[in-house]
Amino acid sequence: MAEEPAARQRFGSSDVLVDELFATTHRLRVFVDGRLREHGASVARLRTLRVLALSGEPLRMRDLAEHVGNAARTTTTIVDSLERDGLVERVRHPTDRRAFLLTLTAEGARRHREAEELDRAALAAATGTLNDTEREQLRTLLGRIRAAVDTGGGEDGGGDED
Repeated sequence: MAEEPAARQRFGSSDVLVDELFATTHRLRVFVDGRLREHGASVARLRTLRVLALSGEPLRMRDLAEHVGNAARTTTTIVDSLERDGLVERVRHPTDRRAFLLTLTAEGARRHREAEELDRAALAAATGTLNDTEREQLRTLLGRIRAAVDTGGGEDGGGDED
């Protein structure tokens, strides 16, 4: 059941557009997470596996946390779970005997590839109603919002422009 815009506005941010962005992002994550969980994966686990797979080298926990965008404690919890499942292993750092590096196991690499396929299929299903022109328009609009945030806001602080 969809919330009425007035309810979102009343309990959300001061801008209904921002509420729509957050609601869409949340629903998209729940949708993808549901598809992944059917196969024993999750968005959080996939993001961790993805960073380890694409990094090209073993990573320290703090570097992994930074790349994933999680707090160190959250990343540790995810890595502990992945390690228990045999997907990640901790290896001694070659020059710092106090430190460990994280690397994917062969099973971790295989499960990463499977999860990426599930993720791709779920995202395609979620965005499949948009044609190429609409996809590009949405990317452009979202890019403008990110640019405004990155520069501290628009030139005049708002307004409706086309």
